[in-house]
Amino acid sequence: MVRKPELLIPASSLEVLKTAVIFGADAVYIGGEAFGLRAKAKNFSMEDMEKGIEFAHQRGVKVYVTANILAHNRDLEGVREYFKELKKIGPDALIISDPGVFMIAKEICPEIELHVSTQANNTNYGTYLFWWNLGAKRVVSARELSLEEIREIRAHIPEEMEIETFVHGAMCISYSGRCLLSNYFTGRDANQGACTHPCRWKYAIVEESRPGEYMPVYENERGTYIFNSKDLCMIEHMEDVLTSGIDSLKIEGRMKTALYVATVARTYRKAIDDYFRSPECYRENMEWYREQIRSCTYRQFTTGFFYGKTDETSQIYDNNTYEKGYTYLGIAGECRDGLCRIEQRNKFSVGESIEIMKPDGRNVAVTVEKIFNEEGEEQESAPHPQQVLYVKFSQVPETYDILRRKEN
Repeated sequence: MVRKPELLIPASSLEVLKTAVIFGADAVYIGGEAFGLRAKAKNFSMEDMEKGIEFAHQRGVKVYVTANILAHNRDLEGVREYFKELKKIGPDALIISDPGVFMIAKEICPEIELHVSTQANNTNYGTYLFWWNLGAKRVVSARELSLEEIREIRAHIPEEMEIETFVHGAMCISYSGRCLLSNYFTGRDANQGACTHPCRWKYAIVEESRPGEYMPVYENERGTYIFNSKDLCMIEHMEDVLTSGIDSLKIEGRMKTALYVATVARTYRKAIDDYFRSPECYRENMEWYREQIRSCTYRQFTTGFFYGKTDETSQIYDNNTYEKGYTYLGIAGECRDGLCRIEQRNKFSVGESIEIMKPDGRNVAVTVEKIFNEEGEEQESAPHPQQVLYVKFSQVPETYDILRRKEN
């Protein structure tokens, strides 16, 4: 029997967590203000974490907290105190890569599930069994595994042990995220959460006897971004993914906007549900999935290592920019007397046509009819990011709907 997997969505803030929950996540993973690998993300205070866990649990959604740095001696006492705090607010699991951190978590909060991060380089069923015997409930597979290898792991581990696998999002050029480039170039350690993404930079060569004379790096004359991987996307291959024995389909992106999270969550939610309704239903809706996924920011798409080793077509050589279909304008808050409260994210104006993006898959075109600021003063546009506004649309959105504008 094919298992129906969990859809696991990232969240950078309380606002994005709520979006992930409303738009179809079965579980959300978040980072606290320490000991996670996204130090540049907004991340969660303990107060917001508690609110987020409460919001998710009220709707039957789980929350996992990342604590997946590769710890140094100086980190261990702080980790211990951090886990004591987490114990009080009760996340559903901790995502950990370091064995020392893992053992502290077992000691401090044995009632919380332990998941082993992809950062631990989990490439074989022997490693899975190692972590299982130490008390891990779930292991996140290395991104370098093929679907064939994942099926083999499933055949060799206990039925109740869970496999989590990334199916969408940015890819690291290094081995499952263990990158040394950032530390070497800038002193900011990717394995401590401070990656500067040097894999996306443009490079040139300087020959030893000709200092100052820069020669571009070409690869088959396509450009110079030699480490710049395309983004992983398996939306067109869900039949293979859903029959591989994976228990949790993970989306990358703890630094992404609510628009990105809503788009990806809604699309994969529908694809999973359609397939379990019938494989024919999934195939019939393929064009809709493609259209939705391409509407959010991405760096072209690849299937990563799922069908074997990657080749030159997995890289982008001529630029490091995202493709962008829509601009994120805000999230619909409470609506009263025809006016919707929003915290604006990008400029829009009276008279513009925008879209209301709904969790059920609909995209509703509306016109911006009036804009008022918090003092009740009418204005023609919303030019200031994060300004609280009250907006009259030609159709009233519902709370948590996403507002976006299609770009040419």
